[in-house]
Amino acid sequence: MLENSSRFGRPLAATRFAAGIGTRVGGEGAGWDSGRKRSLWFYGPGMYAPVDFMAKNNLTTAPSPAELGYSMPAEWEKHAATWIGWPHHESDWPDKIDTIRWVYGEMVRKISQGELVRILVRSNAEAKFAASYLKRARCDLKQVRFVVHPTNRGWTRDSGPIHVKRKNEKAIVHFHFNAWAKYSNWQLDTKVPETAAKVLQRPLFDAQFKGRRFTIEGGGIEVNGRGSLLTTEECYQHPTIQVRNPGMTQAEYDAQFKKYLGVKNVLWLVAGPVGDDTHGHIDDICRFTDRKTLVLIREKNKRDINYKPLEENWERIKHLRLEDGSKPEVVALPMPAPLHYKNWRLPASYANFYICNACVIVPTFNDPNDRVALGILGELFRDRPVVGIHAVDLVLGFGSLHCLTQQEPA
Repeated sequence: MLENSSRFGRPLAATRFAAGIGTRVGGEGAGWDSGRKRSLWFYGPGMYAPVDFMAKNNLTTAPSPAELGYSMPAEWEKHAATWIGWPHHESDWPDKIDTIRWVYGEMVRKISQGELVRILVRSNAEAKFAASYLKRARCDLKQVRFVVHPTNRGWTRDSGPIHVKRKNEKAIVHFHFNAWAKYSNWQLDTKVPETAAKVLQRPLFDAQFKGRRFTIEGGGIEVNGRGSLLTTEECYQHPTIQVRNPGMTQAEYDAQFKKYLGVKNVLWLVAGPVGDDTHGHIDDICRFTDRKTLVLIREKNKRDINYKPLEENWERIKHLRLEDGSKPEVVALPMPAPLHYKNWRLPASYANFYICNACVIVPTFNDPNDRVALGILGELFRDRPVVGIHAVDLVLGFGSLHCLTQQEPA
């Protein structure tokens, strides 16, 4: 059977994987026999034995996270782990999937120096395959945990577990990922929060609006951990393109963000750069670097197609205020020169950095502005190193480092 679900419109052969999640088992070579649909071996110190990942979770619908005192921490707060999904959707990166595996190796090598890395794999065989790349990339496999859960894609920022926290208690909110209201194959990805809740043995809140699923993505929101949240009108207020929650007003979105993420103040920018497959995710546009400071991308070339929409954000942000009524400090982050694949403009952006315990990893694009962006972020993040990771190949999938990662707070 063929399904035309590629981000580049290429048909992919549909493959069924029997897999799931469960309790962590022993060290390298530990065995597991849970039935004819399961493999009989594991690789590495951090496998989770599979059970039925499609089994129902006990979803909590009321009271809400905010009513119980939960809120979403800032990304720079301490992590227990980072979640990623091993890359396998070849048409996300046409002719470059093997190159992408090595980029993942570099990501894991950097992130794992300060926290665990939980990697979603479709099968035990894929875990062994991934481990072979990570080992050659000199990653510390003792810091890696493979979670067997079949996925459609690996964009874990959007499909992965979005955590909220109350003192030392953590919970996950299920925001019902639907492939950005664009693609038809999301039924495996949308189950990832359920798998994470089982693995971590955490409460799972069911995000609902008027009796139906409330859908947002991790890349569509940005928080400072003190009560303010950033998002864009292009992503969640466009009336006809990639509409996640039909009919929802801006005020209703504000209320939902407050209800499920524990924020008090919602800030709306306008739009993002051309080529963003998600249609306006904030993590390509504007990011908090501390509770009062934002970096906002700016295009200086007035003839560039991105100039006008990005300038509208700069006009808008002049009037925005944080949760305490103060004006945020806004620092300009440059744009790299345009990158293309065939007729597509790719959404290359330095704002798609990821803050982990050990460092801040920043996408770089073989561009003179690489060092400018690294310098700006290096001045803003004084408590950890800022390092570049080559992302020219990665952005071919219409996203980069932040899009592929999801933090798990400590």
